[in-house]
Formats: sequence, C-alpha cells, structure tokens
Amino acid sequence: MKEMNSRITVVKGDITKEKTDAIVNAANSSLLGGGGVDGAIHRAAGPDLLTECSGLDGCPPGEAKTTKGYRLPAKFVIHTVGPIWRGGNSGEEKTLENAYRNSLAEAVRIGAKSVAFPAISTGVYRFPPDLAADIAVRTIISFLREHDEIEEVRLVCFSDESAEHHRRALDKHLLE
Repeated sequence: MKEMNSRITVVKGDITKEKTDAIVNAANSSLLGGGGVDGAIHRAAGPDLLTECSGLDGCPPGEAKTTKGYRLPAKFVIHTVGPIWRGGNSGEEKTLENAYRNSLAEAVRIGAKSVAFPAISTGVYRFPPDLAADIAVRTIISFLREHDEIEEVRLVCFSDESAEHHRRALDKHLLE
C-alpha cells in the first residue's frame, strides 16, 4: 500500500496556488463563477477563464469539463459540479462519487500527471464533511488502482477540520 500512500496527499492550503498539472474547481452548473472555491479560482485565473467557460454550455452535477488554467500555476482547470446535500436520499453520494471519478477521467484524458482537488460540495452545498471526505478518498483510491497515468493527487483543504476528515479517511481506506 506504500505506493498508493505516496500518490495521495492531504494538505491545508489554497488550491489556486497549487503547482499541479490540473486543479479541480467545485463549480456550479453554469460554470460562470460563484462563491467559495469557484470564485477564488475565477479571480486567480483572470477573465479569460470566464470567457472560455461561457462557451461550455454549463455542466450537470457529477460531470466534469476542462478549461485552460490561464493565470493559475496549473495548466488546466477541471470543473465539476457536486451535489447539493438534501438529506442523503436524493442520490447525493453517487453524484459526489461521479464528480471525483469524472474529474479523474478528465485528468487522464488531458494527460495530467498531477491533480489537486478541493473538498467538493462541503461548503455552501452543505454535504457532511466527514462523509464527503470518505467518498472522495475511496473514489480516488479506486480510480488510481486502475489508472497509473496519474502520479499524484493532492486533497487541498481550506480548514484544519477538513484536512483532518481527509487524513482520517485516507488512513482508513489505505488499510483496506
């Protein structure tokens, strides 16, 4: 399991500063910017990102689309739309899993060797952070076991609490 452990890291930080091939944007379905991670990425990338996104015709929850990174250190931005938490009986877990899986598939498609993820849906979409971290880590490990093209996945957490949820989930799933 050491090999998998070296491919996934949890860090506290600002995803807009990540020097990975691609960063994942927790976007809304319009892809035209918003608050939280989405707004920060749009501000850091500059106005060309919004121009490119406006031509993508949005993105449904669980899917992913890629743009250039523009002024970001990352060459690409993979935009994915996570689910809004509605109590857990509306397919939210599967949609979140799909958001991570489809983002990783996009990374493979564009040739990204390193990818940084935020904690998708845990902000204004109110997904329980411990459950979201568990789904994220489980899905990423499952994907990486089948795809050695991606060498590094960084889980970039905005808060200490989020980082702790992700570290616990990573420890748990690496033992399975």
